[in-house]
Amino acid sequence: MAQLRQEVDPGEVGLDVKALDRLDQHFAHCVDEGRLPGFLVSVARAGRVAHLTTHGRRDRAAGLPVEADTLWRIYSMSKPVTSVAALILLEEGRLALTDPVSRFLPEFADPQVHVSGSGSDLSTRPAQPLLIRHLMTHTAGFTFAFYHSHPVDALYRAANLESSVVPGSTLAQTCSVYAGLPLQFEPGTQWNYSVATNILGRVIEVASGKPLDEFIAERVFRPLGMTDAGFCVNGEQVARLSELYGETEDGGIEPILGLPLKSRPRFLSGSGGIVASAHDYHRFMEMLRRGGELDGVRILSSGTVALMTSNHLPGGADLRTFGARPHDEPGNAGVGFGLGVSVVIDPDRAQAPAGLGTYGWSGVATTTFWVDPSRDLTVQFMTQVRHRTSQSYWQDLKRLVHEAVVTE
Repeated sequence: MAQLRQEVDPGEVGLDVKALDRLDQHFAHCVDEGRLPGFLVSVARAGRVAHLTTHGRRDRAAGLPVEADTLWRIYSMSKPVTSVAALILLEEGRLALTDPVSRFLPEFADPQVHVSGSGSDLSTRPAQPLLIRHLMTHTAGFTFAFYHSHPVDALYRAANLESSVVPGSTLAQTCSVYAGLPLQFEPGTQWNYSVATNILGRVIEVASGKPLDEFIAERVFRPLGMTDAGFCVNGEQVARLSELYGETEDGGIEPILGLPLKSRPRFLSGSGGIVASAHDYHRFMEMLRRGGELDGVRILSSGTVALMTSNHLPGGADLRTFGARPHDEPGNAGVGFGLGVSVVIDPDRAQAPAGLGTYGWSGVATTTFWVDPSRDLTVQFMTQVRHRTSQSYWQDLKRLVHEAVVTE
């Protein structure tokens, strides 16, 4: 077990202590109001942690505090990790962005795309081949059951995919279910956040010849010293795992069931199945910030990291203009998408302040991270609440961190 620690005074790396205090007070107020159980926030510059705060409870009923070694369900912050695993295989020549998905998963050899109608009256036609690139950029045409914005979403619900996995099934079995459903749109023509990273996880298994959790542990977690990261927790780790909360109708929070982490899951979700500490994710962010290397261990080449963190939407489009209906919202303006991460392509249009090229992603339990290359800044925020409605926590965090930067 390793803990994240503050390494340098904020002023030494161009950060304003008073502004960072305002950041802490803002989120402490959210805890005091009962909207968050507790949180951890870290801000690092040039690789050195200059601000680290823990506040509130990881388990309110038991009175257990958030600590530096608390473990968090990072949900969709798993996606960049899975993307890095796929890019390792790309560098080794075991897959290519232009490979058809069917090279690894034959059940995707004949994709069908929605044309019209819904339910039993739904009409489809053959689609263009699905490529690995489409999976990594969420432009493949897959979806989530919870969107309720397209007839294909309803087919996902009918297929028992409310939580993106058929209950009790394996990754391979669930991918076969995905393959039997039509795409929302022709691959490469829109952006729709989806189950695509689960399919990418299965591609990794086939291409590497190893289960997803084993491959990521061997090629990402252990080389980077991410000592607590994994798809389940052991006996010692259970006591450090944060309780998961859900937002109530009146804006409060209450405990809810989370991922079944106390034993190896049947369904290994590269989309959202990882648990990690702040130390673990700081190591992962630092590897990316340093162009694929950390402490003498190289995970990816600098060129591959640059490829991952560049916008891959056609014509320089952003998530709002190129996204399917659920993504037409102000927060997506000026933000493109790379290979598993969002990328700021127009800071003037982005809703929250960020430097050009800032990349990162967030999780459904209100976790988030980003790397700002222009300011040599890495930030993470950990808590454990699934909200019913959209919240402004991430925008507030970005604004407050931006206000703390006094030297470029």
